[in-house]
Amino acid sequence: MQKRVFSGIQPSGNLHLGNYIGALKQWVDGQKDGLNIFCIVDMHAITVPQDPKILSEKTLEMAAIILAAGVDPTKSILFVQSQNPDHANLGWIMNCISSMGQLNRMTQFKEKSEGRESVSVGLFDYPALMAADILLYDTTEVPVGEDQKQHVELARDLAEKFNSKFGETFVLPKPMIPKEGGRIMSLTDPTHKMSKSDPNKNSTIYLLDSEDEVIKKIKSAATDSGNEIKKDNSKPGISNLIEIYSEVSGLSVLEIEEKFKGKQYGEFKEELAVEINKFLSGFQSRYNKLRNSDDLKTILDNGAQKAREISHKKLMEVYKKVGFI
Repeated sequence: MQKRVFSGIQPSGNLHLGNYIGALKQWVDGQKDGLNIFCIVDMHAITVPQDPKILSEKTLEMAAIILAAGVDPTKSILFVQSQNPDHANLGWIMNCISSMGQLNRMTQFKEKSEGRESVSVGLFDYPALMAADILLYDTTEVPVGEDQKQHVELARDLAEKFNSKFGETFVLPKPMIPKEGGRIMSLTDPTHKMSKSDPNKNSTIYLLDSEDEVIKKIKSAATDSGNEIKKDNSKPGISNLIEIYSEVSGLSVLEIEEKFKGKQYGEFKEELAVEINKFLSGFQSRYNKLRNSDDLKTILDNGAQKAREISHKKLMEVYKKVGFI
């Protein structure tokens, strides 16, 4: 069977360099084989309160970022989840074959609901909608972080349950955890991953940061005692900066260590800021062109149509099997 990859991303918050290296870059590289389906999951986003104007803006921003990163709409499918009603319709059927016990065991709900006065039903049962997202397309692989692996396993369980009751219908998807490497850490605390939710904005390089913001953040980035520019587990600060340098420049770690042999941290940081800004300049140029173009909505409309052509056949098969006229 043809390899089919489904990836969903929420339109919330600015994406950063770690997101690009850990996810977007792998999406782009993965377009070489099989069918890749990329979905901006705005229906998942409203499981927590959203400002409608901001949600709309962030959805278009996310689409432009994905395309600027190198996702090619002639090779892959890119669409917005709410533009394909098949997701909600199959999501309801997944709700009806999920048990309260299964959803109660989802650790993400416990984390996301902690400390909230009011929690939506959508936040509780969004793994059923996520299962629908995946199963609609005969997905074979779902690239996810460790925190989302449990949800892909639920999709497999629900697919098996449906197949057992109604006959072979769904492909059983496999969670694909990205290989370790290219893991970008916080600039202020290199023992933690770079995160868009970090309250200290100097910790994170956002893909839409200005040149001056990048220079300021790199200048204040944590290093270690000593001054040797060498990747070493005992030196998380400089090791993280070397990793970033390698990812944005294309040089290997050994080449970087050789290039900066005998030089000081200050000089290394100056050149690192230059390399990051060079990378971001090209990225932002593509982003701005897309974001201000009518082509963006056309690409999303075409993507939604291609998605529906695949998903609706599956939904009609499911409808028939459950007894819908």
